[in-house]
Amino acid sequence: VSIQLKYRIIFCLLALVCQSVAATATETSHKSLSQRFLKPVYHKLHQIWTEGDTDVYFSGYAWHNRFTYSPERIRTYNEAAFGGGFGRGLFDAKGNWRGLYAIAFLDSHRHLEPAAGYCFLKVAKLSTNLRAGIGYSVLVTSRTDLYGGIPFPGILPWGSIFYKKVALSAAYIPGAIGAGNVLFIIGRYTF
Repeated sequence: VSIQLKYRIIFCLLALVCQSVAATATETSHKSLSQRFLKPVYHKLHQIWTEGDTDVYFSGYAWHNRFTYSPERIRTYNEAAFGGGFGRGLFDAKGNWRGLYAIAFLDSHRHLEPAAGYCFLKVAKLSTNLRAGIGYSVLVTSRTDLYGGIPFPGILPWGSIFYKKVALSAAYIPGAIGAGNVLFIIGRYTF
């Protein structure tokens, strides 16, 4: 697929999203499917941004699955995925955690990889200060070795352990033999 075609596809998708957002902003007597879907999404994102706490993210490790990579290949990869970022997050009325984040870190080839997204975790309270959650993250990222650096979306499984204002999280990037299959560890401190 040519670069021009990729840009046209991205432009069309952005135009559709903008059109859907504009449709939700107009008040009509009947609600379209997009209005019924986008309004709750917008409300949740707005709530996270306006009512959530400020989070600082810091990353430091990306484990490449030893069952899918040869030892020689592992030695060529960077597993010190140093980086960081900021976000906003909150525990909702049900005790589940929702957050928005923007981070950047060193990828497996020591190139800077930015990512921004939304995360939802179904959380269980283990003790007064200890909680654990599992869920997903929907994100947009960009890698120099994929799609020529053009941003692309993704969805990843995500888990966290919360202790007071600190959280240790992990996301697993699935893949095939010799690609993906990386456990990404990231920490978070909430102000």
